[in-house]
This record gives sequence, structure tokens and C-alpha cells, in this order.
Amino acid sequence: MDKRYQVFVSSTYVDLKEERRAIIQTLIEMDCIPAGMELFPAADEEQFEFIKKIIDDCDYYILIIGGRYGSTTSDGLSYTEKEYDYARGRGLKVLSFIHENPGAIPMDKSELDPVLRGRLGAFRAKAKIGTMVRPWADAKELPGLVAVSLQKTIKTYPAVGWVRADQLASAQVLSELNEVRKRNEELENRQKVVQPILENLAALDDKFIVHGTFWAAQSTRNWQFSETWGALFASVAPDLLSPATDSFVEDRFNTVSKAIYVKSLGGNPYFEDFFLDDQCFRAFLLKVYSKGGDSSRTCYGATIFG
Repeated sequence: MDKRYQVFVSSTYVDLKEERRAIIQTLIEMDCIPAGMELFPAADEEQFEFIKKIIDDCDYYILIIGGRYGSTTSDGLSYTEKEYDYARGRGLKVLSFIHENPGAIPMDKSELDPVLRGRLGAFRAKAKIGTMVRPWADAKELPGLVAVSLQKTIKTYPAVGWVRADQLASAQVLSELNEVRKRNEELENRQKVVQPILENLAALDDKFIVHGTFWAAQSTRNWQFSETWGALFASVAPDLLSPATDSFVEDRFNTVSKAIYVKSLGGNPYFEDFFLDDQCFRAFLLKVYSKGGDSSRTCYGATIFG
């Protein structure tokens, strides 16, 4: 996405016109959006409220300090220093370019008032704390210093920036799709944790031989029938949606098996007792359940049909 950064250029104006022009040209060549004193060269308290709104929209802040302190407000601070303080308060990344030899600056570009010279010295000292500081001595070297410093700052501290409106919709869609993808991965990972891997699970159309014994006519007889896993699950699973003990499962499976066997005989013979073979029940249990504790199990059959 073609993102552009808005950069506020702050300095005194009359003495640094050439330097400002060179820096703004550099910012334009870097595809940045420059903002600064050129929009409102006549500084006053009312203008400063507007300047704060411009700074709010900026991504980075460049400060240039030469030989003048500049016009002051009612509280004695220059508008340049107030802009600097406001930008720092807003958390903008500040790049300070401070003249390395104020004594070499021509008199017409220097502060002659002793009070203002003192305030300029204090401002220079403050601007060196907590910001990226680069000294300069010639206006010709400023563009290169600004370009290198700003590129490094953007790479290290990427800001919000600005994009064209037609690109924003595409970016939002991509962002939303990425969020959906991450959510899907999260749900898949949760599912892997919650649901154990089913190994050797019988297919629903596979046959299972159910057998046991019953007591009739004062003798023990064997019984047996073959049924698909799907039919057995359909008969047993609805009653086992909640955790159940093995004895409850066995009793339910025995009842279902008896009903299926009686139906296969086409009648209703008399059984004094009807028993399901224990090994047969264990084989059924291993296919239908996974261990869920000492006294309860989780039914896969209920999961399939639920």
C-alpha cells in the first residue's frame, strides 16, 4: 500500500527561509507531506490553536534551530518552542537539527536581545534531550541529514501515515480477511486440543457381531446377530449424550441387543434371563467411547449422530 507520512517542519521563519525551502523540497521528493510555517507565517495565539490541529495530523516532527529564538507568546515562550513542546506531548517522533556553532551565524540572523539569547540557549539544551539530534552548519547539508535521519526513523518507528481513499477499502478488506484467517486457525487449534484423534474408528456400514447367552427351558443357550455400527450407534447413542458409567452403557446395550435379536426371530420368545457377552461389550465400548475418567466416558457415537 502506497502510504505517505505527514511531517511538520518547525523553526523560526525569516532567518531560516532557505533552510526550510531545502528541507520541504527533500520531504516532497521522499513522498512525504510537509506542513509548517509556510501556511501561517504571521504567528499569534489564535494561529497557534490552528497549528496544534495541524500537528495532530502529522506523523513526524522536524525541528530546526538556528541563531534566533523567534517571536514569543504571552508566557514568554517562542512559538517554535511551544510547537516543540506540543509535539513532544502528543508523542510524535522528533528529529532535531541544531546549528553546531551559533557564534558563526551572521548578526542579521542571530538573536541580539540578551534575554532571548538566554532563552535560545535553554531551548537548545532542552531539544537535545530525548530526541534524535543532528548538528548542522551549512544549509546545503540539511537535505541530506534530514533524508537519512527521517528514513531511519520511519523504519524504526513506523507511524500511521496517509493512504488514498480507494486504497483504504482494499486494505480494510485484507485486514478483515487476515483476522478471519487468524480466528479460523485459533478455532482449529482449539478443536485439536478438545477433540482427541480417533484411530481405527469403524465405518458406519461395517458389520459387528453381537452375541451372548440367555436362560430358557432350564438351560443356557447362545444367541448371536450381526448389525452395522451405524444401526447400533443410532440405537444406543441418543441415550448417552451425557457422561455415563460402564454399567449404564452395558445395561442399555443389553436392552437394545435383546430387542434386535427378538425382532430377528420374528416373534417374542420367553427369556428368563438375557446376557450380553462381556468381551463383546468391551469390543463395542472401545469402538464407541474414549476414556473420560474413572467413572465416565465421552461417546463418539453421540458425537456422530449429534
